[in-house]
Amino acid sequence: MVKVLFVCTGNICRSPTADGVFRALVAAEGLAERIGVDSAGTHAYHVGEPPDSRSAEAARRRGYELQDLRARQLKKSDFEEFDLLLAMDRGHLDLMARACPPERRDRLALFLSFAPQLGLKDVPDPYYGQGGGFERVLDMIEAGSAGLLAHIRERML
Repeated sequence: MVKVLFVCTGNICRSPTADGVFRALVAAEGLAERIGVDSAGTHAYHVGEPPDSRSAEAARRRGYELQDLRARQLKKSDFEEFDLLLAMDRGHLDLMARACPPERRDRLALFLSFAPQLGLKDVPDPYYGQGGGFERVLDMIEAGSAGLLAHIRERML
């Protein structure tokens, strides 16, 4: 099984949205038994909380459910357990690289590296009303998820 972990700051907006979108895509493609999906935050601000209600509502409008997700913090064992640890922005990637054992750094990447057509590196944080909002974040995540699934199919399954 290929295991993917999406990582943002508090695990209540971007990474659970990516988790929900990618999980739905994987299920729709009949790959749920071959690809595992989870999400985490670099910080423990919201551990145990559900996704931000604005993220959940935006996702729901597009047919994605995030209700079963709960925030958790990235832990050392994640670097061993997951095949891909995908940062929502360069700040997350930097924090992850510093915490990651050197022999596992090849598992780290920016999520939007799987959507080069967007010409972006970072998924902006919609929490404080910046970055184009929750709908724009969903657009980016849907594009990144499609590219990520193609990558996994071509190179990992």
